[in-house]
Amino acid sequence: MVVVFQIIMALLLIVLIILISFRIGRPKHHTPLPENYKELLNDYVKFYRALTEENKEAFEKRVEQFLSGVKITGVQAEVEDLDKILIAAGAVIPVFAILDWQYMNLHEVLLYPGAFNADFDQHGTDRNIAGMVGTGPLQNVMVLTKWQLRQGFIHADSNRNTAIHEFVHLVDKMDGTTDGVPEIILERKYTERWKQLMNETIMQMKTEGSDIDMYAATNTAEFFAVIAEYFFEQPGLLQQYHPELFEMLERIFQTRKLQTFL
Repeated sequence: MVVVFQIIMALLLIVLIILISFRIGRPKHHTPLPENYKELLNDYVKFYRALTEENKEAFEKRVEQFLSGVKITGVQAEVEDLDKILIAAGAVIPVFAILDWQYMNLHEVLLYPGAFNADFDQHGTDRNIAGMVGTGPLQNVMVLTKWQLRQGFIHADSNRNTAIHEFVHLVDKMDGTTDGVPEIILERKYTERWKQLMNETIMQMKTEGSDIDMYAATNTAEFFAVIAEYFFEQPGLLQQYHPELFEMLERIFQTRKLQTFL
């Protein structure tokens, strides 16, 4: 009995050491919340404007939580209050209806002034990337460009939003694979139909064209991110032109509970 007790105590000690080491090794970053953040949300984020007063308060709290846990760093770019709020809004929008969501796979967002290439260079003629979820040495890091970040929120009549696109990639990646099937939030009984619907739509886009941005036809991961942009930026149009896609995305992002979403 004494031996069993000693083993249990040793195991508990090991767990305690691991937890302490984890906390020490993963310091919590803090990005200050601008004083006028509600005004910025109202001026630039139409998703926020459409919410009920109760949901607006919940959205504000989620923005605060995001900024309290993720560091935002400018790389040859000044991180202004508007940039902080737009990055946080881009993070919250896709998962707003999913309670207790946290981006466990994101520690820092790097903000570049403009487009970059696959090597993250900001100079040269091959710069055509507006945002990217990092891998390898940049694991748990996202790179966004200041210009595209702002354009995504300024042009309210567009169905593109780079910040939403990249955060949807992170949602997709939470199950271990970036494949367009966010199994961590999509019920298993719908996964096969979602895969089929993505592949059917991609094939149709390649043969017939589409109002969906053609970048979505690159692969299923990009399809999911692009169609999610469309879903959150122009939900009414997506429902009109692609009702089944709209219905599946409602299930994925659980937005049916948001009565003012459309």
